[in-house]
Amino acid sequence: MSETAVATQRARVESTLERVVEENRFTIAVTFPLVGVAMLLAGRAELIPAELAMNPYLLIGANLVMVSPLVAGLVPLIDRRAAIGLSVLALFTWGIELAGVLTGLPYGEFSYGVELGPMLFDLVPLGLPVFYFPILLNSYLLALLFLGTPSLLRRFVLTLGIVLALDLILDPGAVALGFWGWEVPGGYYGVPAINYLGWALSGSVAIAILQFSFDHEAVLARLERCGFFLDDLVSFLVLWGLINASVGNWIPVALSLSLLVTLLASDWFDFNVLGT
Repeated sequence: MSETAVATQRARVESTLERVVEENRFTIAVTFPLVGVAMLLAGRAELIPAELAMNPYLLIGANLVMVSPLVAGLVPLIDRRAAIGLSVLALFTWGIELAGVLTGLPYGEFSYGVELGPMLFDLVPLGLPVFYFPILLNSYLLALLFLGTPSLLRRFVLTLGIVLALDLILDPGAVALGFWGWEVPGGYYGVPAINYLGWALSGSVAIAILQFSFDHEAVLARLERCGFFLDDLVSFLVLWGLINASVGNWIPVALSLSLLVTLLASDWFDFNVLGT
């Protein structure tokens, strides 16, 4: 197939994906996480079978739907450098998680309580990048949204700060649902402080990889044109904000609300989809 034919086919796929996401923004960003919350809480209360509520393939499938705006926004930006960078990032994600399970470093002694799809070496989910990449990429995009194209250091620091904020929301809710847990529970809703030191370390490496993978000005231009690019972050905040609220984890709830209000109030992010 010629380069022209490949480019034409790629453009067609990108256009179709973008149209599907654009036409279903509310369903993807709000309805899916609300249904997810209902199923997860029903499973936790034993109102429906755990095999249904915690089905790993349903969890992965629902997550793939919710991250589709991020994928549709990102695909036009994927060139050779970005593809290599994301591949390296996937290898790092699996590697650091394996180290964590085997040695307790850098996150502390933890284990998975729910099967999240096929397991790599029977230790960590093979689909881990599907869950980890959105946290990292959404943090990077949100930092760009508010900083524009500042110095690399400022962009790095804000991205890392958002990554840690999102994990302050994610981990307490995941522990409450039994997705994973620590042998010695910590003081932050069962999460130990070492976990966040580990996230600061692994997040720093991951963000460094990400910083050199993309053309930041191109990403920022895409953010300005693509209204749904950050819809996956809306899904994340709705899902985990409500999960945390259901168990009284009020600090994560406050963080979720603060980020959601900040995002929806920003000039560059348009989520005016209630009429569609």
